[in-house]
Amino acid sequence: MKKATILLIAIICMMAFTISTQAQKSLPTIAITTSTPLNAQEKVAAHMKTEGYDGPIGIKLRGNSSLGFNQKKYTIETRDADGKDLDVSLLGMPAHSKWVLLAPYTDVSMMRDPLAFQLWRDMGHWGPRTVMCEVTVDGEYRGIYILSEAIKKGKDRVDISKLKKGDTSGRELTGGYLLRIDTFNDDDATFTSKVPGIGEGNMSSEVIWSCIYPKKKNLQPEQFAYIQNYIDTVEQVIQSDYFADPQKGYAHYIDVPSFVDYFIHTELSLNADGYKRSAYFYKEKQHEDGTGGKLVAGPVWDYNLAYGNCNFANANNLEAWCFEGASNNPTPAMWQRLLQDPAFRKAVKTRYQQLRKNVLSTKAINAFIDSQAKLLSKAKDHHFETYPELLVSEERKQQLAQQPQIGGFPFGGGFPPMGEMPQGGFPQMGAFPQMGEMPSMGEGFPQMGQGFPQMGDFQFDMTGMFAAYRVSSYEEEIQILKQWLADRLAFLDRNIARFDTDWQPRIQPLVEKKMQFPFGNFPGGGFPSGGFPGGF
Repeated sequence: MKKATILLIAIICMMAFTISTQAQKSLPTIAITTSTPLNAQEKVAAHMKTEGYDGPIGIKLRGNSSLGFNQKKYTIETRDADGKDLDVSLLGMPAHSKWVLLAPYTDVSMMRDPLAFQLWRDMGHWGPRTVMCEVTVDGEYRGIYILSEAIKKGKDRVDISKLKKGDTSGRELTGGYLLRIDTFNDDDATFTSKVPGIGEGNMSSEVIWSCIYPKKKNLQPEQFAYIQNYIDTVEQVIQSDYFADPQKGYAHYIDVPSFVDYFIHTELSLNADGYKRSAYFYKEKQHEDGTGGKLVAGPVWDYNLAYGNCNFANANNLEAWCFEGASNNPTPAMWQRLLQDPAFRKAVKTRYQQLRKNVLSTKAINAFIDSQAKLLSKAKDHHFETYPELLVSEERKQQLAQQPQIGGFPFGGGFPPMGEMPQGGFPQMGAFPQMGEMPSMGEGFPQMGQGFPQMGDFQFDMTGMFAAYRVSSYEEEIQILKQWLADRLAFLDRNIARFDTDWQPRIQPLVEKKMQFPFGNFPGGGFPSGGFPGGF
C-alpha cells in the first residue's frame, strides 16, 4: 500500500475521531442557570452543568450582528467557588478556563466552524477543538451548539512563552505575543498598520491590529512598542523592493509555511471575513542562538460565513479570491504582495497539491461532513423545531430568489433594520450605485406596486440577512455544501496549478483612505471597526 493511501486513511480516521464515539448516542447536554440578566459587555456569575462538570461559571453574550439572532453565542469562563478562573476539562477536551459556545444559527449545516478548525489541525497546526452539544438556559431549550476551545495562550492551545512584566529587554522581550486583526474595544491594545489595506469600495483603508496576549492591563510599554515595531517591520518589508530576498526579505520575519497554509485554508473557505476579521497571529520567543521568534499565521477562527454561506464580499462567487479584498473591510495588502513572489507561489502550489492527496481530498472532506451529519441526525429535528425560520418552503425560496437586492441584501428576505446592521458585513459606500448610475423609473427600477415591496408587505428575515441561498431541509443543505466544496476545489486546482508558470495576482494599489463623519471617526476608522464586543 502506498504511503499516500495510508496517510489518507489516517486523515479520514482522525477527522472522524472526535465525533465517532458520539455517533450512536444523543449529543451531550449543557445546562446553564443564570441569576443575573446576560449582557455583551461583561461576564456575570452563573452555573453550568454538563458531563464531568457541575459548577460556577462567568458568562456573557458574544458577537455583533449575531446579538440580534434568536440563538445567541456565549463566552464562558469556568470558575472556582471564589469566582477565580479554574482550569477544567470539558467534554473530553484539555483543561482550560476559557470556552465559547458557538451558535450555528446562520449555518444550517452546523458544521462550517468544526470543519474549518479540523482542516487546520489536520494541516499540522493547533486549532480549536469542538464538541457538538445541546444547550438549555434556565430550563429553556436553545438548540444545538458548538462547544469550542477559545483562542488563548496555553500548553494545549496557543503554546507560546509566558511574557512577564519584567521581560522588557533582550531575548525575553521577543515573545510570546498573540495578535489579532478584528473588531476591538477599549480593553484592547491596538495599533494601526502603516500599510493601507486594499479592497474596492472601502470607506477606510485602515487595518487595526490588537495584541490580545499579554492583555492590555499587563502589557508593558516596552513590550507594546516591540510588537508594534515588529509588525510594522514585517508589513513594510513585504512591500519593499527587496521583499523576496531570502536573507533580508519577508522570510527573515515570518514563518513562511504557516502563511502558505493560512492562504490555502482561507482561499478554500472563500470566507467573507478572510484575512481581515478574526485573523490571528502569534510570535514566539527567539531561541538562545538567535533563530526562531518569527511571526506565525493562525490559528483560524469564525467560519460561519464561509464555504458558500454568504451573500456579500464576493463570498458567493466561486471564482473570487479572498486576498484581493472586497467592499466590506480593508484586507491586509501583505497577502497580494506575497503572491507576487514566485517562490511563495511555488511553495503554495507544492503544499496544496500535497494536501489534495490527503487532508483536502474530496474523500476526506466528505467523510467528515457525513460523520458530522450522522452525529447530528437525532438532535437536528428538535433544533429546527426550535428555530423553524432556518428552513423555508419551496415557495418561499422562489419568492426570495425573485426579490430585488441592494448590495447583496434581498428586500423582504433579509435587509437588516437600523440598529442591527451587520458588523463588517453591510455594503460600504462604493458597493451601492453611484449617483448618476441609479436606474431611472421605467428603466429597470421597480415601480411602486410593480415588484417593489410595499411597507405593509415587508417581511424581515433575520436568518436570510447574510444567506447566499435558503434550503427546505437539512439533507438539501448537506448536498449543497458538498457540491460547493467540490466546485471550489476544482477552481483552486485549475489556478494553483499555474502558480509557477503564467499565473499572476491582480494587484490593487495602496491608497490611504480614512472615513470621515460630521461627528468624527468611529474607533479604528471603519464602519464601525471598533467599539463593539467580540466578533460576528
